[in-house]
Amino acid sequence: MKKQKIGITGQNGFVGDHLYRRLALDESFELIPFDRNAFSKSSILENFVSQCDVIMHLAAMNRHEDQNVIYNTNIDLVSKLISACENKNVKPHILFSSSTQEEKDNLYGKSKKEGKEKFMVWAASNGGSFTSLTIPNVFGPFGKPNYNSVVATFCHKIARNEEATIINDGEIGLIYVNELVQHFIEVIKGSAETRSIGKNSSQLDIPPNYHKKVSEILTLLKNYKIDYMENGVFPNLEQPFEKALFNTFRCYVPETHYPVKYTKHTDPRGSFVEIARTQTSGQFSFSTTVPGITRGNHYHTRKAERFAVISGKALIQLRKIGTDEVIDYYLDGKEPAYVDMPIWYTHNIKNIGEEELITLFWINEPYDPQDADTYFEEV
Repeated sequence: MKKQKIGITGQNGFVGDHLYRRLALDESFELIPFDRNAFSKSSILENFVSQCDVIMHLAAMNRHEDQNVIYNTNIDLVSKLISACENKNVKPHILFSSSTQEEKDNLYGKSKKEGKEKFMVWAASNGGSFTSLTIPNVFGPFGKPNYNSVVATFCHKIARNEEATIINDGEIGLIYVNELVQHFIEVIKGSAETRSIGKNSSQLDIPPNYHKKVSEILTLLKNYKIDYMENGVFPNLEQPFEKALFNTFRCYVPETHYPVKYTKHTDPRGSFVEIARTQTSGQFSFSTTVPGITRGNHYHTRKAERFAVISGKALIQLRKIGTDEVIDYYLDGKEPAYVDMPIWYTHNIKNIGEEELITLFWINEPYDPQDADTYFEEV
């Protein structure tokens, strides 16, 4: 079966990064890497578009002190992408990340509306295919504080004991980035129900999955700070929004927070260490590992997981998918401690001592051999 060749402008941005990593897990797609210098050199951009069956146009400017810079930049990006397709005489299916700001009286919204119109003209005149995606407010792991969303800003500040201020306590419509990416994939595969907006052009209005007041979000995040960071308690994760928000918050916890030392209670009988308190269900387990052996080298896309070393010496390593930086944590059972595994971080644990290593594990979902949440990749 021929693979669809897909390129993503803005591949290294918040949404682009999530989409790229998710598509990389699907063997029906072939990803065409996007050079961030492409929009400044026509030959690079033309080479890119000539390889793609589908182009997801995510590259855009969201914030700048001068609104005219936002408008001019976004229109220029659309124009250059269209010119590259025309110069190479290629007709990829172009998906355009638009916004609910389209109909509002601001230059960002105007840039999205006019960009959509330019793509519609291109599709009608050149026999291409175009789909506009109207996207609500997006939140999720690795969003840029003070840029991508209020959730990213709040998570970053609260995890670092900084003041988070509410400017307007209105209700906002939100979608979790994993859910948004799924909409993109359905459009790419042709299974989404879009509506026609012109010759060879269609539109999908993606609705928010959650409606929350800003103060409600802030309260939850402050509770996560107290319960999770200060007291080591996992919150209730049964509601989809709270699970998504918690997974987002965990990715802003500073690296220096770990390892967290346990309180060890001893008496003539021996010792007792509480592994974790939780407001939700999950799986607790333990393993023994002989010296020199490494376990793991996999990552999760949604599960929360804790490694607790209670006996022996261990090296726990984490690496964010798509990066080369490895984070090393050294733990010793003489001072029991734990490290939590963020989603989208491949991780492992190695026995670096001379005795048997005993590790306890907690994961927020019961083990399921049919589950497709675990992907193997070496740290």
